Amino acid sequence: MTMTDVPRIATDHDRLPPVLAFGAPRILAGAAQDRRVDLAAHRTLHGALVPRSRGWLSSSLAQVRMKGRGGAAFPVSIKLDAMPNARSASVLVNGSESEPASWKDRVIMRQCPHLILDGALTIAQALRTKRITIAVHDAASARSLEQACRERSDASSVTISITGNAFVGGEIRAVINGLNGGRALPGGRRVLPTVDGIDHKATFASNVETFAQIGLLALLGATEYARVGSTNEPGTTLVTMVGDVPFPGVIEVPIGIPIASLLQSPPGDRRAVLIGGYHGTWVDHIDHLVVERDALRIAGAPLNAGVIARISADHCALVEVARVTSLLASESAGQCGPCFFGLPAIARGVQSMVEGAGSEPMSRMVRHLDTVSGRGACAHPDGSVQFVRSAMLTLDAELRQHTEHGTCGRIDGHVLPVVAAA
Repeated sequence: MTMTDVPRIATDHDRLPPVLAFGAPRILAGAAQDRRVDLAAHRTLHGALVPRSRGWLSSSLAQVRMKGRGGAAFPVSIKLDAMPNARSASVLVNGSESEPASWKDRVIMRQCPHLILDGALTIAQALRTKRITIAVHDAASARSLEQACRERSDASSVTISITGNAFVGGEIRAVINGLNGGRALPGGRRVLPTVDGIDHKATFASNVETFAQIGLLALLGATEYARVGSTNEPGTTLVTMVGDVPFPGVIEVPIGIPIASLLQSPPGDRRAVLIGGYHGTWVDHIDHLVVERDALRIAGAPLNAGVIARISADHCALVEVARVTSLLASESAGQCGPCFFGLPAIARGVQSMVEGAGSEPMSRMVRHLDTVSGRGACAHPDGSVQFVRSAMLTLDAELRQHTEHGTCGRIDGHVLPVVAAA
């Protein structure tokens, strides 16, 4: 096991949020805020890792319809099938959790690191390579992973790289560019890592939770893995719940659970809920929504980084939107006009709405949203536009109060976390 260290930004994310599970925990089995699952405890909980062939793995991933647990929710079996069998191929675990509201990957890295290693080693064995890199941006997670590698004899070839933690720096192409010695920014050419990854070789890349789920699949087998969850998407998933929610923290839930159940919302509850984090979607109709990636995508509210947030009725949601939009503008990679110029203009427009500046700034901001949409070099502009546009539609009543009276009368609760710009 080797450690590499590239320039990074210090963070204060040292205290983990509460962790719990709806039903029997799988990924979070044995985890608690003050307890890390070491190798002995991991093997007691899950058993020894079973060698799996590439054919078995591809078939099993397809059987359980596993989707990536990052933003794209890409079918994992298709990604695996696109990879060559080659010693030069790489496996990349993306632990650069740059979404400010999300904690799920950091919880797994710090509390359940051996599931991640089981998944990475299973993929590497299937591809006949030993090149495994784990990219992570916070020291506590890196220490946990480094200790996990020391605890086992099959992880000597794993490299743990400390990366930067800018918002766009967590995007997989940005991580790869940084590991290849360039700027940790997503490139304008959207080339898949399976074609051009680490050292410009084919790379199987996914986020931390995806590898933990692969490890769980290898340990359980497809039939047992699929005993929970929905028919369309078996298994469990992790979500980070923020704000006015019954269980703030990182929650493991069976896929298919109604979001109204997670939020303990009565039928017809129209309080605004943010699904998917800061590239996500505000909605005020959750009765028909379930935690299932395809279903949420079809409903226009993708799960993305797995964040579900709700603002208390006593707090001003529009102020929260303005603060997050300012963060998104400050986190621009600065490599295309729609992002560099458009997002600050949108942020100013949202702030004008908060201050009750009237209809003209709002109309101007709508034009900015239309101009930025679909024109960025990476996903950041489009995700930011989705966040703002959905907020304008969902928070319409609150927006009218600000427009007419300069305030909605609610307090600023600083509910949605933001980080300082790099």
